[in-house]
Amino acid sequence: MTDIAALSRLIENLIRLGTIAEVDHGSLTDQRPARVRVQSGALLTGWLPWLALRAGESREWDPPTLGEQVIVFSPSGQTAQGVVLCGLFSQLLLANADRAGLHRRTYPDGAVIEYDSEAHQLLATLPAGGRVQLNAPSGFKLQGDVDIDGLVTVSQDVVAAGISLVKHKHSGVQSGGAQTGAPV
Repeated sequence: MTDIAALSRLIENLIRLGTIAEVDHGSLTDQRPARVRVQSGALLTGWLPWLALRAGESREWDPPTLGEQVIVFSPSGQTAQGVVLCGLFSQLLLANADRAGLHRRTYPDGAVIEYDSEAHQLLATLPAGGRVQLNAPSGFKLQGDVDIDGLVTVSQDVVAAGISLVKHKHSGVQSGGAQTGAPV
């Protein structure tokens, strides 16, 4: 009978649903890998790795959060050898969209980045105090019309239709209250 009970436990542990109970983000300095513990019924697993979209030369970091529903896959039914697949929506953590054609990423601070392939629109919405910074040492090119609602600060110069805002000259300059000619 003991063999049947052990075999039954191993089969039950092959694939388990659970929720993230603890997260250890690891340490790059100490080269300690990130791990999670999963609560599945009465079972609290040991520290297990989770699956990432990429973990080679291209890597993606997006750790699981407490309460996130997951699946634990345990080869041979040994949960100590398990790996965690994240990303199951639940009643506690609902989906952040409800239609096809929309790819949306929602962050804990309220920021949202989405692409709507039906409307052909890329949208990034940041919370109050949010900032965007692009670093492109070789330059940045934007094609299309641009509407700006707010202050534009430029540290060097603005060139429009070949005319420098900083270094342009005016024609028809006269002293007194007269207007100058257009920039040249």
